Amino acid sequence: MGITRRRFLEGVAATGAAWPGVAKLEGETKALPTRVLGKTGARVSILAMGGGSRYLMYKDEDAALEAATKALDLGITYIDSADDYGRDHLSEHRLGKVLKGRRSGIFLATKLTNRNGAESRRIVEESLRALQVDQIDLIHIHALTTEDDLAEVEAKGGPLEQLLKMRDEKLMRFVGITSHYDPTVLRTALERHDFDCTQMALNGARTGMKNGTGGMIPNPEMVTSFETLALPVANRKKMGVIAMKVFAQDALLSGASPEKLLHYSLSLPVTTAVVGMPKLEHIAANVDSARNFQQLSKIEMQQISGSLATKKAELDRFFSTHVDA
Repeated sequence: MGITRRRFLEGVAATGAAWPGVAKLEGETKALPTRVLGKTGARVSILAMGGGSRYLMYKDEDAALEAATKALDLGITYIDSADDYGRDHLSEHRLGKVLKGRRSGIFLATKLTNRNGAESRRIVEESLRALQVDQIDLIHIHALTTEDDLAEVEAKGGPLEQLLKMRDEKLMRFVGITSHYDPTVLRTALERHDFDCTQMALNGARTGMKNGTGGMIPNPEMVTSFETLALPVANRKKMGVIAMKVFAQDALLSGASPEKLLHYSLSLPVTTAVVGMPKLEHIAANVDSARNFQQLSKIEMQQISGSLATKKAELDRFFSTHVDA
């Protein structure tokens, strides 16, 4: 399912104006930078291929397989999916077909969505079958939301306990947790438990949120962001950190370029950034951007954040109801 060099360059030529830097890919031999995924010790590319809703925008299966193949061919070594990305593990099935025969050197992550511990093993075994592997590198508890949700996750016999047992049985190597909803709840989870990894919303539009009678509401005066609350805990405990929502499903592109947004997230103390790339040209452009990554200064990061200030309230509302599936 690999693409030819000619088709690749045709895609670059067709989209270079929309995605700065794409045209430089011709003749490019520079490898994607890598970083160590915290205490796991695994070394992965700083750009990761997201298998969620953006990946599922490839409605035709051949196109979806071509996209994932292209990501691997261009040097992406971290692949992200979840049991509920598409009906009946659709994303995992597609990625499993692409990874078959080229598993070496690829770090494979997926997620467990359910909160019923009695169902956890069955679902994980379905993920293993869909991905066509005997062991998954990393399984996250998916999309932590509220304190009540955390209580379900960590209940006796619950999904966290079951995942840890399955890790001991080597069905997966590492266990993590993801959140894009409330950084205070994720911080609590990270403080209480020694996760191997965590994935959180980290982008230039740093948002403040608090609980109100109507749920999560914007609170610009409180800097309660994942960057300021949850990320330091993960770093202190040497967890591998994966950034997500880098573009906030394109909501931030009117305020900053894709390259600046990606470089902002990668300038934080994270290992990699998972990006959903619903077009082949997006894969080429983001790989090019990651290849040429240079650490942003604090002033540059503040400028990007300032340019996105008007997006803060909008993103608060979006992430308070967004279902990551």
